[in-house]
Amino acid sequence: MAGRDFLQIPGPTNIPERVLRAMDRTMIDHRGASFRNLLLGLMPRLKALFGTEPGTPVLFAGTGTAGLEAALVNTLSPGDRVLVYVIGYFSQVYARMAERMGLDVQRVELPWGEGISGDDLESRLRNDKEQRIKAVLAIHNETSTGVKTDIPAVRGAMDRARHPALLIVDSISGLGCLDLRFDEWGVDVAIAGSQKGLMLPPGLALLCVSDKALKAGQSAKLPRYYFDWSAMIEQNRKGLFPYTPATSLLFGLDEGLNLLFEEGLDRVFARHARLAEGLRRAVRAWNLPLVAKRPELASDTVSAIRAPDGLDADKVIDLAASRFHVALGGGLGPLQGRAFRIGHLGALNAVEVLAIAGAVEMVLGSLKVPIDLGRGVAAAQSWFLSSNGTEPV
Repeated sequence: MAGRDFLQIPGPTNIPERVLRAMDRTMIDHRGASFRNLLLGLMPRLKALFGTEPGTPVLFAGTGTAGLEAALVNTLSPGDRVLVYVIGYFSQVYARMAERMGLDVQRVELPWGEGISGDDLESRLRNDKEQRIKAVLAIHNETSTGVKTDIPAVRGAMDRARHPALLIVDSISGLGCLDLRFDEWGVDVAIAGSQKGLMLPPGLALLCVSDKALKAGQSAKLPRYYFDWSAMIEQNRKGLFPYTPATSLLFGLDEGLNLLFEEGLDRVFARHARLAEGLRRAVRAWNLPLVAKRPELASDTVSAIRAPDGLDADKVIDLAASRFHVALGGGLGPLQGRAFRIGHLGALNAVEVLAIAGAVEMVLGSLKVPIDLGRGVAAAQSWFLSSNGTEPV
């Protein structure tokens, strides 16, 4: 075919040429000086990306899910109680993981599309008179529903309740796209994956760990070997890994961080907010609702869009792929067949968002959805022009 395929799922995201070229090199001795220089050069920039000075970055070869498991096994013991707000598919996965590990999971099931209420959390923690809850598991950006969590509000609720629980934050589809202030927001463990905002292939789990979480790890009793972060941290400080690292991905991470800091993190976050709003304006022009129940909950990295009544959303995804060479994300769990998702994160600009909006309009038109072709694209164009001034789009 002429042209290229468009990958607009919520991850893996598009990989910039500079990152691809950085990974396209021969292996080096992972116990030699070159590797030590590479790893030790990554750590200060990872701290800056997480928004921490005293926090400790930890890298595992594995996906974001591996990072989620590492956060639990290094801080908790069998039978410990954890509080999980289930607001979508991936927060549900985290609750199930904790249950499988023998933790006492207190689930708060909310309608998909809702977010975490600080007032509700404060009330639950105040009622935990014996302080049995050892950790609050929050998801920074629920990829299945396109809902973001106000992490400062979560921390504020914990502080008002004077509760000592750890705050463990899944920022797999947030880090590198959304503002994350590890120290300022009082996060104890933050987890990310390489295949989202860091613009890499899957295969690296990235964590940042507070001193409080490290101290909890000294008495944690859940079994761990591969995911033992004490061994990883000890070796990382020397520029080493306790086992064979994902060297090619570390080459890519080095260049991905270069791209982020060259642009400037504030500009990266503003770009994602601007692109997300442009896409949302297109969706409104199509008269389709987001899964996110209120505008302030809408994610800046992925939009989950409800299909019109009577239309199987999977047909949107299938036609986009087969006819227009555009990969969209499907609905997960109860949203399967009822919603489709558009990822707008990582290496992306306004022109690409316009292309995706145009493709989705053609898909909807082909499926006889009553929309005016070009209306959504025009709404996004107007936003991009008015919101950028003379800045590059």
